Amino acid sequence: MPNPPSKMAGGSSIFPIFTKKHEVVLFSSTAIALYGYNQGMMSLVNTNYSYLKTMQISEKSPIVGIIVSVYYLGCALGAVIASWLADKEGRKPSIFTCLATTSLGNILMFISGLSMHGSSPWKGGALACMLAGRVVMGFGVGGIDAVIPVYSSELSSDAARGRALAQEFQMNIFGLLIAYGINLGVTRGLGKESQWAWRIPIMVMQLFPILLTSFISRLPESPRYFMSKAQKYEAQKALEELWSKKDAKSKIDDLQEAQDKENGAKVGYKDMLLPSGSQFHPAMVTVMGQINQALTGYGAVSVYGPQIFQLLGFDSWEAKYLTLGNYISYFLMMTFAWLSIDVVGRRKLMIWGAAGLAICFIILTGLGGIAQSLPGVPDLAVEIPGSVTLFVATAIFGIGWLATVWLIPTEIYPSTARAQGSAISVIIWGLANFAITLLTPIGFNSLKYWLFLVFAVTNTFAGWWTWKYTPESGGRSFEENQEFFGSAREDGSWSVKKVDGGKFEKMAGNNNEEEDCEQSPLLRQRR
Repeated sequence: MPNPPSKMAGGSSIFPIFTKKHEVVLFSSTAIALYGYNQGMMSLVNTNYSYLKTMQISEKSPIVGIIVSVYYLGCALGAVIASWLADKEGRKPSIFTCLATTSLGNILMFISGLSMHGSSPWKGGALACMLAGRVVMGFGVGGIDAVIPVYSSELSSDAARGRALAQEFQMNIFGLLIAYGINLGVTRGLGKESQWAWRIPIMVMQLFPILLTSFISRLPESPRYFMSKAQKYEAQKALEELWSKKDAKSKIDDLQEAQDKENGAKVGYKDMLLPSGSQFHPAMVTVMGQINQALTGYGAVSVYGPQIFQLLGFDSWEAKYLTLGNYISYFLMMTFAWLSIDVVGRRKLMIWGAAGLAICFIILTGLGGIAQSLPGVPDLAVEIPGSVTLFVATAIFGIGWLATVWLIPTEIYPSTARAQGSAISVIIWGLANFAITLLTPIGFNSLKYWLFLVFAVTNTFAGWWTWKYTPESGGRSFEENQEFFGSAREDGSWSVKKVDGGKFEKMAGNNNEEEDCEQSPLLRQRR
């Protein structure tokens, strides 16, 4: 598969002040925004009358949840294929393939039920086409979710890995916000009976893969990938796109030294998934991180936000506008995520985030009960505190749980297992969110506001597990983070408090020791 070279070397770029570093961040952020847009795209499509008629289902049919959730199954399979391709052909060819697959899935969704005379069920074929489109799109987006964090992490410094990925995930929320805003605008303007009120948001999404595929040739391939294939010359050329030739020459020696240490240390999925495997412990940290993120309940909020506000007593349109406001707040509050993630640490943000979410969901349970069971209570007495609580909970999730669980898998594996580790993260994310998005509408219909109490309990578990078993990976090199798992084997415990004297409970202190290749920031600005 071709690996198109970047067209401009060194510090040159489209604009003099726009460096290769900015191009990589912009590309990665836009790719993550694509993932966010897809999350928000179906929120109002699900309630469009033309869409439901075309798919031949009712608004409360379980098939609504199935259409949303099969996408996550596609993501799981796409992550495996993309990680394999990223190790075999390179990060860039893998990303390009995923973008093309996403585009195909989007086209299938758009044409579902389309006819010369408006929307048509196609004798049941429209539903099949929509399901196929959701799965194919999942292949592409799942691959993007697996490879982009690895690509970004391999080109970032230890002190800024968290900031870089958190900024990219702020763009994830921007994509979510744009999707919902477009949905709301066309629904308000065209009406819920119009087929274009649900086709236009799908059509707009096509801009993302088109822009990204046209831009990817400008970017450097990961020098670490080239070194893993014994392509030292290509690795040096990639480094020269980020550094001066003199600096690139010194960096290549460091990369060679690290590669020599890892030679012969091939890692497969069996090494991660079997208890006897060398990477089983970090794989379980990855798996539980994604399961716990799903247990926070916010995958459901991103898809079924309007229904949650309606449980608090708001009418349909008020709930939609409040959901838009919540997404705007979500986007802005993500600024605190990238300001704090490399200062406070991943572990603390997740623990305190889970505690804050549990409290918020307990409050929402009480307010939902008042709204549904005590009609004599003034509406505003529930709606105002309920809205504030939901806004706060959304901010807490964004700061504590959105980027952290994607970042940690890129920091705890050796180079030979990094892509597979990220793929496992996406697989579990896909399966967990498949379950959550499938069960949430059933939960809303049967449990009503008591579903909030369920999320309070699951958040409590997520916080406890993170405190007990998740090491702090911030501020450390990839190799230093791997020391935790070696020490855990020696100490005979996975408890962070017991491993290596509790060294990994906190961020690593700064030191002035010379950086090795894994510590070296490939994208640090030249002085």
